[in-house]
Amino acid sequence: MNLVVDIGNTTVKAAVFAGKEMVDYKREDGQDVSILKEMVDKYNIDRCIISSTANIEEHTTQEINNLGCDIEYLTSKTPLPIKNLYRTPETLGTDRLAGVVGAYDAMPGKDILVIDMGTAITYDIINAKGEYLGGNISPGIVMRLKALHNQTAKLPLVDAEGIKPEIGYDTETAIRCGVTDGVKYEIEGFISTQIVKYPYLLIFLTGGDGFDFDECIKRRIFVDRFLVLKGLNRILNH
Repeated sequence: MNLVVDIGNTTVKAAVFAGKEMVDYKREDGQDVSILKEMVDKYNIDRCIISSTANIEEHTTQEINNLGCDIEYLTSKTPLPIKNLYRTPETLGTDRLAGVVGAYDAMPGKDILVIDMGTAITYDIINAKGEYLGGNISPGIVMRLKALHNQTAKLPLVDAEGIKPEIGYDTETAIRCGVTDGVKYEIEGFISTQIVKYPYLLIFLTGGDGFDFDECIKRRIFVDRFLVLKGLNRILNH
């Protein structure tokens, strides 16, 4: 069995796979990797792959190294089942790479856009030939809300969850609607420009904030919260 781990800026996500089937999933805030030991003890884990977009703390590294299974860190030198055309592969977020691998494994031979809505919002394109072309990065919802608060004198820090009228009727709803509508229009705009180039483009949506937007996007989309983990499993099996 495979253990796949995605260490992000705010959470650790881990899953156990038997072949292509995900048999267990856990998520913890911060860099709490105690869940990994629990999974290794519960299942017959042969190999583990780790993707990290955060700076891993020393104690976290020690816990990972003591898991007692073969461990591989996803880097720019890891063999891939796709072709990476990114000009600076060493700077490419490994979660972005795993996301497009997961999408292409699900829909091989198709032009695909992967939108991952986490701390940042990333847009990544892989073409029908299995060539990863690159994409865009923009601030995530919480980051936008914090920026409005931190970069102004009087605007409050607003929670992303709450009432979202068509237009804001007070400062709180004005900020919330402005941020969420801005993200929605950004997504729709990016999709529209790419469909001109790729008329049969398939769209995958993932990430913690993505599920609030799946019904707002006026396109057919595939929503998969485990896309990055599935991609990591595919890379480990390559």
